[in-house]
Amino acid sequence: MTVLNPIENLIEPTVNQIDTVAWVAALRSPHLANVEQRVLRQLIQALVFEEVLDYEDHTRHSDSRLVVLTGTDANGQKVRYLAEGEFKESYGLLRLSRRPVMRVENGGTPCEASLTDFSADVLAALPDTTRLNAFMNELTHTLVKDVQAQATALPGTLTADQRYYDALEGHLMDAHSYHPCYKSRLGFSLAENQRYGPEFQQRLPLYWVALHKNKTRLNASESLDSDQFLRSVLGDHDLSRFETHLNALGKNRDDYRLIPVHPWQWNERIATEFYPELATGDLIWLGQGQDAWRAQQSIRTLANADYPEKPYAKVSLGITNTSTSRIMAAHTCLNGPVITDWLQRLIGQDPIARDMDFVILREVLGVTCDYERLPAARRLSAYGHLGVVWRESLHTYLRPGEDAIPFNGLSHQQGNGEPLIERWIERHGLEAWTRQLLTVAVGPIIHMLFGHGIGMESHGQNIILIHEDGWPKRIALKDFHDGVRYSRDHLTHPDQCPELFPVPPTHAQINPNSYILTNDLNDVRDYSLDAFFFIALSDVCLFLNDCYQLPEKTFWQMTAEVIHDYQAAHPEHRERFECFDVFTGCFEIEELTKRRLFGDAQPRIKTVRNPLAAYKRRQRNDSLQA
Repeated sequence: MTVLNPIENLIEPTVNQIDTVAWVAALRSPHLANVEQRVLRQLIQALVFEEVLDYEDHTRHSDSRLVVLTGTDANGQKVRYLAEGEFKESYGLLRLSRRPVMRVENGGTPCEASLTDFSADVLAALPDTTRLNAFMNELTHTLVKDVQAQATALPGTLTADQRYYDALEGHLMDAHSYHPCYKSRLGFSLAENQRYGPEFQQRLPLYWVALHKNKTRLNASESLDSDQFLRSVLGDHDLSRFETHLNALGKNRDDYRLIPVHPWQWNERIATEFYPELATGDLIWLGQGQDAWRAQQSIRTLANADYPEKPYAKVSLGITNTSTSRIMAAHTCLNGPVITDWLQRLIGQDPIARDMDFVILREVLGVTCDYERLPAARRLSAYGHLGVVWRESLHTYLRPGEDAIPFNGLSHQQGNGEPLIERWIERHGLEAWTRQLLTVAVGPIIHMLFGHGIGMESHGQNIILIHEDGWPKRIALKDFHDGVRYSRDHLTHPDQCPELFPVPPTHAQINPNSYILTNDLNDVRDYSLDAFFFIALSDVCLFLNDCYQLPEKTFWQMTAEVIHDYQAAHPEHRERFECFDVFTGCFEIEELTKRRLFGDAQPRIKTVRNPLAAYKRRQRNDSLQA
C-alpha cells in the first residue's frame, strides 16, 4: 500500500520573510506618523480614564479642551505633553482629536510627540514599572503591525462586493477603539502577520492532526452527529485521504479524533510542544485540507473561503493580542455546545425572543486535548494549545435580500474618510436609522438579562448586524463558550440550567476574569453593561456624534426609550428590572490598559458613571403606563 505523503500539494507559501521594499516604503510614508499618533492617543485616553496619570484640564474653546500631562526628560527637565480633546458625557470617556499630540520641552518649541519619548518621560516615573518593558513591547508591535496593515488599505470607498459580510471581516482594520494594544499580536513576525492577519485577506490552509481518543475530550450539540459533521466539513475526498494515511500507518481511524490546527500553531507550538505524542503515534500529522480559509477579525476564527455556508473554525492560536492569550482552554471548547444548546432551547420556547428574531450562532462541536492525561510537568506549557470550537456560519441564517456587517464596522471610516454607513444614513435618515439600530440591537441583550437572568459579553466583534439595504433588521450573537455570566439561583428557568465543565484552577490563575457562574447579581448586569453598552454602544454613540453631530444625550435617550418600551410591554419581569438595574447610577468595568501595564495580580476594576441613569423612571410610573 502506498503511504500518503501528507505534505504534498501544500497551498501555503513559505512564510519566512517580509517584502522589505514595501515595508521600508510603509515606514517612510505618512502611515507611520498617523498610526503612532493613534497609539499615543489611545494610550493617553486610557491612562487618563483609568486614573493612572494625573493631568491638567484647560478649556481652549467652548467645545475644545487641552489635556496636559507632565513628565521629566533624561536631563531632569520638565516636559509637557499637550493633547486636544474633550471628556464625553458617555461614561466620562476622554476622546482626543486627530490633531497630533505635542511634546514641549521646558521653554522649547512644540513638536509631535513620539511613543518612545512618552514612555521615557511619563510612564517610567510610575510607581510600579516592572511590566513597563513588556507593555512598551506590545505598543511597539501594535504600531508596526498597524502600519503594515494601513499600507494595504483601500484608498477610496468600498465597492459593493467589498461591502459583503465576509469581505468586511478583512476590510475593517480599525480593531479595538479603546485598547492601546489593539493590534499587538505578540508571537507573529511581520511576515506572519501579513500571512495570517485578517486585513491581508490571505487564503489559508487548515492543517489537520489526529489525536488518540485517550488523549482527547469531545462535546457536541445535541442535534449533531459528530461523524457526519466531520464529513460535511472535510468532504469525502479529504476524509478518505486522512483515513488512508492512518491505515497506512497501521492505525485504526476509530481510535483517533481529527482536529484542525492553525498553520502558525503547528509550526510554533504543536510540532515542538507535542513531540512526545508525535514520536509515539498518539498524535499524527495528516497534512492540510483542500478548502481555503480566511481569518476573521478575531484572527483565530477562520471562515471557509470556498464554501461560506460551512461552519467557522475557532482554533487555538498561541499569540497574545489586546488583553489575553488566544489559546483555547479545554473547558471552553467543551462548554461551547452546552451553552449554545441551552440558549437555543430558551429562545425556542420564548415567544418574546422569537419575535425579536435574533440569531444565536451555535457552537456545535468542541474538541480538545485532555491535558490532564499529559505528564504533570508538561500540562501548563501545553495547556490550551490544541483545540477547536466549530461555530455555525452566519450564511445559514441570512434570508433573501439580507446582508450583514460586524457591529464595530458601523463606526468604520473608509480610505477617503467617508463613514461606511454614509449611504445608509442618507437613504434612511439619521434618527430613524439610529432608532431602528437600537431597537434591534438593545432588545435581545436586555431580554436575555431581564427575561432569563443571563449577562452577555456582546462587544463590537461579537455582534453582527443583519440589514437589508442598510436598514437594521436583526442581530446575530456569537462567541458563547466563555461569553455568558449568570447566577444559577436567579435564572428564570433554573431547572434548565446546564451542567458546565468546570474551570480548572490553573486557568483561573492565568485568567481570573474568565468565569461564568457568580452569586453577585451586579456582576451579571455589569457583564452586559461593560461589553455591550460601554464598549459597543458608546463607540457608535461617539462616532455618530463626531460624524453626524447626533448629540450624545439624544443617543442615550433613544437607548433608554427602547428599554422603557420593553419594560412597559413585559411587566412580568418587573422584579428583574430592579435586580439588574441597567439605569443604575454607576457600574463596574474592567480596566483593560491597567491589566497590561500592571498585570493581573489584583483586580483591575473601575466604577463609571452610567449615561442611562438620567432616564431612569420609577417602577410605579412604568407599571401605570403598562
